Amino acid sequence: MTMPSERTRSVIQTREFLIELSRNTNFPETTRRQAKQLLRHYPSQIEMLDAGQLEEHLTDGTIFQPIFSSVIEGL
Repeated sequence: MTMPSERTRSVIQTREFLIELSRNTNFPETTRRQAKQLLRHYPSQIEMLDAGQLEEHLTDGTIFQPIFSSVIEGL
């Protein structure tokens, strides 16, 4: 099972990769354009961190241990 912190980190790193790809002139224009189009609706780092914290908050008082805040600090 993927933990919220792992999911969040993966999405943030994928966004960073798409940004790098969209700016790298070594790639064809069509590839850079596609990366830019994907980024238009891709969540920002702030949105992902907010979503992860919300998901962690929803597990308060359940059998699931909230670990998001402590793990995601390293980003």
